[in-house]
Amino acid sequence: MSDTPMFLTTGAGGGVGGVSRLVAEGLLARGQRVRATVHRDDERAEALRALGAEVLVGDLTDPVHVTAALDGVSRMFFSMSVSPDYLEATAVVCAAARERPGLEVLVNMSQMTVSQMTATSTEESRQQRLHWLAEHVIDWSAVPRVHIRPTVFLDNPLFTLLAAGPIRDRGVLALPFGSGRTSPIASSDVAEVVMAVLLAPHDHVGSVYELTGPTTLDLDGLADQYARALGRPITAERLPYDQWADQLAGSPLTPHVQQHIATMARLHREDRYNRSTTDVERITGRPPRTVEQYVRERRDLFDSHRDDGA
Repeated sequence: MSDTPMFLTTGAGGGVGGVSRLVAEGLLARGQRVRATVHRDDERAEALRALGAEVLVGDLTDPVHVTAALDGVSRMFFSMSVSPDYLEATAVVCAAARERPGLEVLVNMSQMTVSQMTATSTEESRQQRLHWLAEHVIDWSAVPRVHIRPTVFLDNPLFTLLAAGPIRDRGVLALPFGSGRTSPIASSDVAEVVMAVLLAPHDHVGSVYELTGPTTLDLDGLADQYARALGRPITAERLPYDQWADQLAGSPLTPHVQQHIATMARLHREDRYNRSTTDVERITGRPPRTVEQYVRERRDLFDSHRDDGA
C-alpha cells in the first residue's frame, strides 16, 4: 500500500456551502488520495471521479456503507447536509471509526452556535441541537477528533437565494436581523482550514476551531459590502421577523431546513452571531474573504439580466 494517506470526505455531493466537495477537490489538487461519499450518483459525483477521486454512493446512516467507506482510511472529514438524520449518521460513523485503529483524525463539521448551548437550552434550531449532541457523541467515542465550528456561511440562503431577489429588483438587502451584527464566512475559507488540519492532523487533534469572517457587520454594513461588490447602491431593509418568516415558508426548502434558517435569522436578531475570531488566519496564514469579495465573485446571482446584452 502507498505511504500516502487515504482521505475520506463525506457529503461531497453538495449541500449548503459545499465544504466537503471543496475539500475533496483541494486535496486532489495537492496530489492526495481521496475517497468521497455521495448520496446520489449524479454529475457532481462524475466531476469528482474526473478529478481522480474514488467515489462511493451510500447512506451515512447505513453501517455497511460507512464501514466500506472507512476501509483503509487514515484521515476523515465528516460533514453532511442539514438533515433530521444528522445525529444517527454521527453515531454510525463513530461506531465504525472506533473499529479503525489506523484512523489518525476525524475532522467534524459543526457550527459556532454549539459553543453557546447547554444541555437544556431551547432557543436553538433542531439542527443546532443535533450538532451539539453530535459533538458529544464524537467526544464520547474517543476517536481522535477536531471540531470545526464556522459561523453562518455566506453561502447560506440568507445571503444568497433569499437575498438575491430584492437586491436584483429593488436594490435592497432585506433581512430580519434588526440591529444584530454578524461575521459570515465563505465555505472556501472553511475548506482551507479543514485541509490544513487534515494535512497535519497531529498539530490539531483535540482542538476546537471557531471560524468567522474578518469583521462583524450590522445590516447597513452588509448592504455596503454588497453595494461595493456590485457597483451600485444597495440599502438595508430591516424586515419584521414574522413577515420574513412567512416569505420563507413559501420557499422550496424542506421544513427542517426552513426551521433551521428561521432560527438562525432570529438568533441574528438577538445578536447571537456577533462573534469574531482569528482562527482562519492563524491556521491558513491568510485572512478570510470579506462579504464584498464573496459577492463580487458571484455578482451574476445578484445582478439583473439585461435584454440588450450589456
